[in-house]
Order: sequence, then C-alpha cells, then structure tokens
Amino acid sequence: MIIAALLLMQTSYSPETEAVMNRSRKQAAERRVEEGRAKAAQAQGPKDANGDAASFAQAVKLPAAVAARLQACLDKATDDPVAGVKFAQDWALEGGGFPAAQCNGFAEAQAENWDDAAKAFDAAATAAQKEGALHDAARLWTQAGNAMLAGGKPDKARDYFDAALGHGLPDGLAKGEVYLDRARTLVMLNDMAGARKDLDMALVQAKDDPLAWLLSATLARRQDDFTRARHDIEEAKKRAPDDASVALEDGNIAIVSGDEKAARMAWEQVLKLSPDGDASKFAKDALAQLDAQAQLGAQAKGAVQGGEAAAHSSSAPPSR
Repeated sequence: MIIAALLLMQTSYSPETEAVMNRSRKQAAERRVEEGRAKAAQAQGPKDANGDAASFAQAVKLPAAVAARLQACLDKATDDPVAGVKFAQDWALEGGGFPAAQCNGFAEAQAENWDDAAKAFDAAATAAQKEGALHDAARLWTQAGNAMLAGGKPDKARDYFDAALGHGLPDGLAKGEVYLDRARTLVMLNDMAGARKDLDMALVQAKDDPLAWLLSATLARRQDDFTRARHDIEEAKKRAPDDASVALEDGNIAIVSGDEKAARMAWEQVLKLSPDGDASKFAKDALAQLDAQAQLGAQAKGAVQGGEAAAHSSSAPPSR
C-alpha cells in the first residue's frame, strides 16, 4: 500500500521530466555559446536541439556573411521573439534559405509558439534536404519534433523523429539522442515496447548520456523489470552522481524492490542535491509517507503488546 501511495504522488511528475528540463536549460546556455561562434568564417551554425554539434560534422558550412546574419537573427530572437520572427521572415523573402527558416523556428520556440516553431523547423529541414545538407535536415526535424513534444503533440513529434532518423545520421551521440527523444514520445503514446527498443538503441549510440540510463531505468521500473531498473539506475549514477532526478528515481526503484532503507537514503540525498528543486518536493513527500507509516507501525506494535500484556494479566491465577 505504501509503495503505491508513494508512486501515486509522482503521477504529475517524474524524475526524467526534471532531468529533461534541466538538460534543456543547460543546452540553451550551451547553444548560445555555440551560436556565438557562428560569426566565424566557415562556421557550421548553431548547435542542434540535443546539444551535439560534433556529430553533424558533415553539415553544410555557412559562408561568413550568412553565419553573421544568422547570429544577428538568433540574437534578435533571444531578446525579442516577435522581432526575431520578423527578422527571419524578411530574410527568407530575400532568399535566406534554411538558415532563415531555422531562425524563424528558434524565434517561435522562444515565444513558446510550438506549432509555428515546428512548421518553421520543418520548412528549414525540407530546404536543407533540397540543398543536400542531410545532416542539417535531420537536426532540424529533431528540433521540430521537440517543439511538438513541448506543445503536447507526441503523435506529430514521432513523425518528425522518424524523419530525422531516416536521413543518414552517423552513429554517435546525436543519433542516440534522437532515439532517446523518440522513446520519450512513444512513452507518451503508451507504446512501451517501442520505447524500450528505442531506449536500447539510445544506450548503444549514447552510452555515456546519463539521461538515457535514467529513462531506461524508469521504464524498466514501470514494466516491473526491477533487475533491469536497478542495473540501469546504477549506470545513471555513475555518470551523474550529483543529479537529483537520478537520486529520486534511485529511491523509487529501491522502494518497489522492497528496500526501504535504500529508498530513504536516496530520497534524503535528493534533498541535499537540490533542496529547492521539484525533485525535492516529491522526495520530502515520500519521506513523510515513510515516517507516517513507521509511526503507524510503532503504534500498532504498541497496541498489540499492550493487548498481550492485558491478556496475560487476566489469565493469571488470583493470588492468595
């Protein structure tokens, strides 16, 4: 009963949710740094949505003037998404090609206009494909898919991730993270078997990514494969020992495995790692449930012992 109650509290939250959100924030900062390099001659353009520029080494390199204009557009979109959209659209009318469409998608995403962002990234991907930039096309379809995920449309997101994987991505981190994104999508679509296949591919292609191991562990727990869950969360801990979302899932797996002591230790670790984060809120609730259960158990034990003592006293022969 306590296990069900503890996990029920997390129905509106999961450790992988915070992990994805935290990585998105980190990647946004990294992307801004990477985009700053776009002004250099023969630049490759900004980082892809998954933060891995190196995997797209064969992407079309932009002339210095185009790279500089793309950087100006991205800067405009970061400061003022509406102005960024106008900048990108004006550039597109001048023949800006897929960099202009990409900036349009970035600007719409900054404004959280997810449908428009996906359409712009899709247009950019199609244009890149026509120019022979297949890796750029795959990267842009991935961004379209993530826009649809953010907009709560996993069915459309899946189509974009399918397109990205169908355009010759080289083996490595970027390809693995597209599998990871599609696995998240399939979980949302309740296709657990498909999600497991994609997560297994992600673990081959992006074996050093702690998020891949975290998501794999979480899915294994949900499928009652606790042996796999324990193995995969240990792999996640090796790669991200200070990640609160990993510690939270570690506790979840421990409690369903019947190890209350380990669960308590993991959830207490969450409070140390991220005292103000969402993961800590759920860790606190879980620990409170454990404490309440322990108190009830102690009270029940005391009542039983008291009853036994009373029964023993009443059955004793009267003294003379």
